[in-house]
Amino acid sequence: MGFIRRASVTSVVAISLFLSGCNQSQETIKIGWIDPLSGPFANVGENGLRSLELFVEQINERGGVLGGTQFEVIGLDGKANPQESLIAFRKLADQNVKFIFQGNSSAVAGALTDAVAKHNERNPDSSMIFMNYAAVDPALTNDRCNFWHFRFDADIDMKMLALSGAIAADPSIERVYLINQDYSFGHAVSKAAKSMLAEKRPDVEIVGDDLHPLGKVKDFAPYIAKIRAAGADSVITANWGADLALLVKAAKDSGVDVDFYTYYAGLAGGPTAIGEAGVDRVKQVGQWHVNVGGEKSDSVVESYRGKYPQHNDDLFFITLKYGMELLAQSIDKAGSTDALSVARELEQGRYEAVTGEVWIRPDNHQLMQPLYVSTFKKMGEDGVKYEVELTGTGPKTDFIVTAEDTTLPTTCNMIRP
Repeated sequence: MGFIRRASVTSVVAISLFLSGCNQSQETIKIGWIDPLSGPFANVGENGLRSLELFVEQINERGGVLGGTQFEVIGLDGKANPQESLIAFRKLADQNVKFIFQGNSSAVAGALTDAVAKHNERNPDSSMIFMNYAAVDPALTNDRCNFWHFRFDADIDMKMLALSGAIAADPSIERVYLINQDYSFGHAVSKAAKSMLAEKRPDVEIVGDDLHPLGKVKDFAPYIAKIRAAGADSVITANWGADLALLVKAAKDSGVDVDFYTYYAGLAGGPTAIGEAGVDRVKQVGQWHVNVGGEKSDSVVESYRGKYPQHNDDLFFITLKYGMELLAQSIDKAGSTDALSVARELEQGRYEAVTGEVWIRPDNHQLMQPLYVSTFKKMGEDGVKYEVELTGTGPKTDFIVTAEDTTLPTTCNMIRP
């Protein structure tokens, strides 16, 4: 592969790794990556960076792009903080990085999409593309959309469409409690849940709606006590990282018997915290999971485990693969790394992914893809080929929503250069 570099925001430390046959004199295409490598969400960021490195290596091994040019990853610690991430962004801009990946925190994504748009307006000869692989605030491809932003994860509303469908199909659900992180992402999830449940199951009562500080709560027992007191039978939460792991652990320790409908139960550390307590109880929605099945999907699972056997985690961000494959395809079609030329190809991008064909909507730059709702089951059950994080449990698909069925109206009024 080409170079892979990781660095903190305050100190850029380069680690160069070469595969045999790589021409050291050949200029590489720099791929910037900004996400937490320290703090409460460091394990999530590390998992994402490892995944990106794997997919970049695979593209480099098959010849890279433009007849042999290799990619180079430069990873910076944004600490899941908008201000720190903007410092990282400026460092990448100073290095003439044209393509930037970020995903963990919609607040960070909001700051970066604005920063990229302003940078490109002021510096058209060194324009950049923002490759959003996991920040799912719907505003990013609606009112705040811009030509230079592309999202490869399904947004909150698309995922809630699937989750609310699962809830609507279960007549035993009567009382739902909402608990989410107190920033744009959590607010949007709460809003979508109330709206879509009212439409699909007006008989379901929302018995609580809590927002808590992002990454600050160390003990969720008081929130679990409120959930118990409210008589909830189900919880909808888009918490991620330590905030989800601690929430589920508190429920387990308190013996609260509820189903969790989640966005990020499979994220690094989540399955370990949940353990067997999640069997038949913890559900998640996503664009993929390790037990989707099929040769292509299994190959992706095995490639991550084969490259990182020392880490007790699994691939989660398949969106990084989709983003890199579509970026490589667009660079080759454009015949250059000029950001404007690449963006124009990217917004027409289609790719045969592990779950079937996925494509970019030109009107708002949202990737369209199937969505899966799954439940954690014991290893060995039908449909559970792979356990996650050596827990003896793994996700099993409940149902699939086609890419076409996740298409929602957009308020994006994109201005193209």
